[in-house]
Amino acid sequence: MKILLLGAGAREHALARCLASAPATSELVVAPGNPGTAAIATNLAIDPTSPVEVVELATQMDADLVVVGPEAPLVAGVADAVREAGIPVFGPGAEAARLEGSKAFAKDVMSAAGVPTAEAVACTTEGELSAALDRFGAPYVVKDDGLAAGKGVVVTSDRAAAMDHGMACLAKEREQLQPDAPESAVLVEEYLDGPEASVFCVCDGATVRPLAPAQDFKRLADGDAGPNTGGMGAYSPLTWAPEDLAEQVVRDIAQPVVDEMARRGTAFIGLLYCGLALTGDGLRVVEFNVRFGDPETQAVLARLTSSLPELLHSAATGRLAESPAPTWSEQAAVDVVLAASGYPGAATIGGPVTGIEEAESLPGVHVLHAGTGLDDDGGGLIAAGGRVLSVVAVGDTVDAARELAYKGLSRIHLDGGQYRTDIAAGC
Repeated sequence: MKILLLGAGAREHALARCLASAPATSELVVAPGNPGTAAIATNLAIDPTSPVEVVELATQMDADLVVVGPEAPLVAGVADAVREAGIPVFGPGAEAARLEGSKAFAKDVMSAAGVPTAEAVACTTEGELSAALDRFGAPYVVKDDGLAAGKGVVVTSDRAAAMDHGMACLAKEREQLQPDAPESAVLVEEYLDGPEASVFCVCDGATVRPLAPAQDFKRLADGDAGPNTGGMGAYSPLTWAPEDLAEQVVRDIAQPVVDEMARRGTAFIGLLYCGLALTGDGLRVVEFNVRFGDPETQAVLARLTSSLPELLHSAATGRLAESPAPTWSEQAAVDVVLAASGYPGAATIGGPVTGIEEAESLPGVHVLHAGTGLDDDGGGLIAAGGRVLSVVAVGDTVDAARELAYKGLSRIHLDGGQYRTDIAAGC
C-alpha cells in the first residue's frame, strides 16, 4: 500500500512509525514531515493545507491511501479534494470537520444526537460574555469557538482573567470571520468535575471502532498549574477507568454523533477524538476533535499490535464493519513532551538538541520529533517550534513506563527546555 501522510509534528511521527513498520505498507511519503520522519519515510515539502498540492502529490505517487494528521488541512477541505480525485482518504470533509472547527456547531450536533455534554452559551458580544460568566459562576470555562491548537481554553476562578480571554477570542474572530463562518465566537460552559480521558474512534461514516483510552496533561507545569498548552504528556492504559469505557463512548457518544452526521448528509469518515470528563453523573463530552490527538497518539500507538494502515484504509473505503477490531499490548506507554523555553507563548528556537541516540539506546524508549529542524550546516538538530520532542517509553506497568520515559528524557539536552515531572504520576 502506498500511503501519503500529511503533517509535521510528533503525532505524525508516531503515525509514520506505525505505518512504516506494517507489512501492508510498501511506500510512505510524509508531507512536509520532520527530521524524525525522514529516517523512516520520504519527506516532501508541500503545503498540507493546499488541496491542489495534496491531490497533485497523491496522484503522482499513485497513493492507495491519504492520511491527514493535523486539523488545519481538514478544515481547509483537503479531504474533500482528495475524495473527489478518487483516492481513499482518512479524514473528514470540511463540513464534518466543523465538529472541531466550531465548538458551537459541535454543541448543536450533540444536542440533536442526545449526547451528554456541558451546558454552554455562545457569545458574540461583551454583554453576552459577561452575562454567561455570571450565569455559570466559577470555575469559569471559556473557549475560543474556532481552531486554537489546543490552547484556546481557559479554566479559571478569576473572573477578570476569564473575561479577558473571552474578549481576546471575540477580537480575533472579528478580524478573521468569514462570510459563511458560524456566528458565535466564544463559548462559556459549565465546569465539569471528575477526571478527564481521551478516546479515539475510527469511523467510516456508519461504523465506529474505538482505540485504547488515554489521558493527556494540558497544563504547562506540575500539578496542573500554568497556562493550557497543546499537551505536555500522556499515558495509556487508564487503569483507574471503567473497563468498558471505550464501549460506553461508542454507544453513548461516537455512534450517535456519526449517525447524526449521516442524517445531515455529512458522513463522518476519519478519527473522532472524544475528550471526556468522567463526572459523578456519568460521561460528559468536553470537546471533539476530528483527528488523532497530540500527545495521546504517541502513547496509544505505542501499544497497538494490529495493522494501522489496514484499519485506516478500511475506514477510508467504507469497509470498517468487515475489519477486525484493533488489538493492544498488555504493556503501558507513557509520553513526556520536551518544550522550548517560552512555550506556550513565544518559544525560543534555534537551540541545539542532543542526546536522542542515547535516550533511544534504552530498551523500550523511542523519541518522536515535533518542533525540530536542522542547523545551517544540515548536520545538527535544533529546536524549531514550541513542543520539540516526545519521549515515549513502554513498560509492564504505567509506573515502569513512566520511570523509563523520564530516564530517556534525562539523556536529552536543550538549553532552557521545559517539561513536566509528574506525567502519569500515581496513575
